[in-house]
Amino acid sequence: MTELNQQTIYDDNNIFAKMLNGDIPYHKVYEDDKTLAFMDIMPQAEGHVLVIPKQKAVDLADLEPEYAAAVLMTSKKVMQAQRQVFEREGIIQMQLNGAQAGQTVFHYHVHLIPSSIHELGRHAAAMADQEKLAAIASQLATVIDAE
Repeated sequence: MTELNQQTIYDDNNIFAKMLNGDIPYHKVYEDDKTLAFMDIMPQAEGHVLVIPKQKAVDLADLEPEYAAAVLMTSKKVMQAQRQVFEREGIIQMQLNGAQAGQTVFHYHVHLIPSSIHELGRHAAAMADQEKLAAIASQLATVIDAE
């Protein structure tokens, strides 16, 4: 099997699968029956949120339509909350498919980053302060719950 084909095999031990199984902690922003949104622990900017489906999918090609739609709807909720909490219109929406594109966790996910592409920090470069992430997650969740 080539390296390219190996990337499409879902690994039940990836960090997002462990989060969905309750094996490791995270700072939840929003959750429903098909998706989970949480703070990126290695953010490229303050307020960086990841949205994942509760489906085993490595990339967009593996994602069932109902989960793709749910990820989009959750992303919309999170973006509206980010705009309010961070008082900004611009939110980077980024989704990487495969290692060659920069994907580092092989469970489909969308990055929502309240920043400008010109100010964006390096992907997965530095760990964020956990207390600060918890506070931001709470702010965003409160805005989403109020809608």
